[in-house]
Amino acid sequence: MKKILSLILASMLIAGCSSAPANTEGTATPTAATTGGSTINVYTRDSSSGTREAFQSAIGLEELTANAIEVSSNGDMATKVGADVNGIGYVSLSTDFEASGLTPLNYEGVTPTVETVLDGTYSMQRPFAYVTRAAGDFGSDEKEQLVAAFIDFITNSTEGMAVVESQHGIVDATKGTPWAELAKNHPIVAQDNSGITLVTAGSTSVSKTLQAALEAFQPMAGNFQFTMNQTGSGDGYKRVLGEEKDGANAADIGFASRNFKAEEDVTTSMASGVYCIDAVVAVVNKANSLTDITAAQLNDIFSGNVTDYSAIK
Repeated sequence: MKKILSLILASMLIAGCSSAPANTEGTATPTAATTGGSTINVYTRDSSSGTREAFQSAIGLEELTANAIEVSSNGDMATKVGADVNGIGYVSLSTDFEASGLTPLNYEGVTPTVETVLDGTYSMQRPFAYVTRAAGDFGSDEKEQLVAAFIDFITNSTEGMAVVESQHGIVDATKGTPWAELAKNHPIVAQDNSGITLVTAGSTSVSKTLQAALEAFQPMAGNFQFTMNQTGSGDGYKRVLGEEKDGANAADIGFASRNFKAEEDVTTSMASGVYCIDAVVAVVNKANSLTDITAAQLNDIFSGNVTDYSAIK
């Protein structure tokens, strides 16, 4: 009997000492990010990224914190920050912020929109640039002509500009010419081109606008095929005019989400230029209460001088 009484008393003591709440229904523990007292997790793109270059240049960043988490693409950045309540990173304005669980931050007091980019008040912006292979270096005259037609479509046609704009690329649509008029200069589009495959490379940030333009152009240009190999702005030039132009990763058109550098000599290409403008946007997880940021604050965060959200005033 004494043993039984001892067991009963021990059970009562354990129950009385339990730290679990009797009823948590209807309660919620705020995340550290929403209360402004949590460690900042910094996310960055790889060193070949045009987005990274544009971002770091805009905020005057000289040395990135060694604690930054490197991601592989614009989509990867959106996914990782969207899954990290303490995360902060930067993406293209063309990103679907809501679907990714992100809050786009106002920069220097200006909201990132098409209008503020076009009027210049939102200053963290960059071009979506393209460069082709050299004339006579496409493997066939037909492919070269088709590339020229596509460049005309995406840069000059009313329809091409509208498609780019629909994917949040920033263009001046008033300068567009109907494709029916431009197509007269490209008889190649009137034939069956299903045996031709156009290959693109370079910036991942251009993916949405580029894919939409290629898909829209397909039925207008003989149902050609296309392959997109977007791995970063640093590869755009290399795979059409640089050291990889004749290798396994060779492409017909290379893209960069920045201007091509002085050492990337595009003068030998058949065509090069800019097809739209984009903005780089600092983003945090949607659970974070932060809505505004300055270049100085971003510099402090990405250099590692500021590591806690409570220091962002």
